[in-house]
Amino acid sequence: MSSSRAGTVRKIGTRAESATARKFLAEIIGTAFLTFIGAGAVTETNVLIAHGHAHLTEADLGIIGLSFAFALAISVYSIGKVSGCHVNPAITIALLATRRIEAWLAGVYIVAQFIGATIGALGIILVFGPAAAKVAGDMGVTSFASPTNAIQAAAIEAVGTFIFMFVITAMAADSRSPVGWAGLIIGITLGVVIMVIGPITGGSLNPARSFGPALIQTIFGGKVDWSQYWVYVAGPIVGAVAGAFAYDAVSEAKRLGAS
Repeated sequence: MSSSRAGTVRKIGTRAESATARKFLAEIIGTAFLTFIGAGAVTETNVLIAHGHAHLTEADLGIIGLSFAFALAISVYSIGKVSGCHVNPAITIALLATRRIEAWLAGVYIVAQFIGATIGALGIILVFGPAAAKVAGDMGVTSFASPTNAIQAAAIEAVGTFIFMFVITAMAADSRSPVGWAGLIIGITLGVVIMVIGPITGGSLNPARSFGPALIQTIFGGKVDWSQYWVYVAGPIVGAVAGAFAYDAVSEAKRLGAS
């Protein structure tokens, strides 16, 4: 190989590595935004309840749902142009299953998302203090309780994520969709789904978003029922993959590598 050709190959490789690094960082930042703002709203609501509110009201639930909606919209419009703003391992896995992302890049994204969610949860500690980690329900840790069992909770998370992923695929993964609306519509969808299923399962739809607050709450001395965590992995992944394939079935959308 000539020296000029070798130099060209090295430059291409360097540019590719730089692009991957930017996507990795973007996914960390986007997932941190989502976790800090969304789960932070849960923490704030619980603080208010502890200071006089008797219970979680519809207005409180609405604020939490809108916080996640706006957080996701902020992330989409901020980093969507860089990484596509997955900020959710279930979304990345669904896009991998439908051949919209390569396997190695999906792995990079998933690592970044768990890091970002952990950083976002640390931000909650920074704002509300370590005491927030010692109160059950604070930190936005997702959980479910009787009479809901694990299978029901996983199914609820799957249904919610199915709706969420169906809309994501329609708005962000189909070039025929109207330009500029993806962040708003996807964010609204997340918000309204959380408003419906949040009182039952916490409305995670996102394995990383559930992991970050749970890890930080554990580190800072709080109690977390880790035996429930599989629900927030299996449910969202199954729902997301099904949602992506369902949209493809009704829309004939193009996929990575498709003719």
